[in-house]
Amino acid sequence: MELLQLQYFRTVARLEHMTKAAQQLRVAQPALSKTIARLEKDVGVPLFDREGRQIRLNAFGKAFLSKVEAALLLLEEGQQEVADLAGLEHGSIHLATPTLDRLSDPLNAFVARHPQVNFRITQGAMCEMTQLMEAGEVDLCFTPMPIERTHYSAVSVLREDVYLAVPPGHRLAGRRSARLSEAADEPFIGYKEGFHFQQMNDAFFREAGFTPNFVCRVDEAASIAKLVAAGLGVALVGNCGGAQTRLNLLAIESPACQRHFRFIWNDKRYLSKAAREFRDFVVAYFANEEKSVASASG
Repeated sequence: MELLQLQYFRTVARLEHMTKAAQQLRVAQPALSKTIARLEKDVGVPLFDREGRQIRLNAFGKAFLSKVEAALLLLEEGQQEVADLAGLEHGSIHLATPTLDRLSDPLNAFVARHPQVNFRITQGAMCEMTQLMEAGEVDLCFTPMPIERTHYSAVSVLREDVYLAVPPGHRLAGRRSARLSEAADEPFIGYKEGFHFQQMNDAFFREAGFTPNFVCRVDEAASIAKLVAAGLGVALVGNCGGAQTRLNLLAIESPACQRHFRFIWNDKRYLSKAAREFRDFVVAYFANEEKSVASASG
């Protein structure tokens, strides 16, 4: 039994499709089929049920897959530990996040300091991030929303106030703050349903006691800012939401509207030295930034 056979089997088992697995592994399908056939001969039982071109992981295959995944994970963790012993410059980091907006500056600073660290970044929905975390395929998740698992740890990175953004000339434009309920009858610009920031904003609206009238839904903060500036409606935005546009940002008196960004990792998985260094670097980066803002305002 060879390591390559196990790696190929894991991919075929997850996809349950030989052609897609061959494409993902970048090997010829006949070669992949022969590799799986040799593995089944070594194991002594068929691992897939076959009907024409359709394949399905059977009971033997499911039992074997759980052991294969555990074995491959241990080998991957062993590689990470050896890389750690060789020094930070040989490390790698797989990061998952629904948004890179807040992380781009500290990420650039870390890469400038440690150019040899290999980064792999996956941007996706919260459900996808949870799946990747459970499978041990990512080191860290950077997210404004919690992932509730007993075996997960988290560290606070950044707290961001959420503001009510209104266009120039709006009836609230001359004020510094307002209750969110005061905008209940306004047309709103929002994110698409299910988007992580929209899920948080919906909770703020529920607490304020109204359901907003959305006239437009987008998937980028920059688009929201531009549409509000154009006078199409009002919106909830983070600290930097109006930095590059002619927006009026009103502090929200009630309810309390904040986004809490955090790093989350799986305690059951090995966290590489590079990932630990990056996590601590970003935490310190935002802490120093907060101190600088406080000193400037003081």
